[in-house]
Amino acid sequence: MAAGSKIKYFFISLAFLLLPASCENNKNDVIPNVYVEFTMDISYDILFRDLLSPTNSVIVNYLTNNGGYASAGFDSSGIIVYRTSEEEFNAYDRTCPYDYVVKNKTVRVNVDFINAVCPVCSTYYALSAYGQPISGPGRYPLKNYKTSFDGRYVRVWNH
Repeated sequence: MAAGSKIKYFFISLAFLLLPASCENNKNDVIPNVYVEFTMDISYDILFRDLLSPTNSVIVNYLTNNGGYASAGFDSSGIIVYRTSEEEFNAYDRTCPYDYVVKNKTVRVNVDFINAVCPVCSTYYALSAYGQPISGPGRYPLKNYKTSFDGRYVRVWNH
């Protein structure tokens, strides 16, 4: 087999080996899935006006604008929606992954400007970095939800 063919064969084999791994659920996602689907009008709804500027966030729960349990997150903890830039939003479940995994408790994280912080274990999670833990005992990121933005509406979902 020529050297070029061996290299080509190697990369094709590598692609087939990595393909199944890319289709698996995120192994760091320790919070169970619940149905999430809601849309926010950040231009006209006063509840979401903080999202007009980057590095701001809002907390959404089942009582927010009659969103019901599709906006409640796991165990009705609520969802943090954070604006990272002019065009990008991140959404996170408020359930602390550390307390859920280690203590089997649902503890809601609070927002501290650009971080979320657990009032029980004191883990800080970076809202601008996909909810990654930055200090404290936590090792898993906050559960992430999908988002889209069309210039007026922010959609959050997970299905």
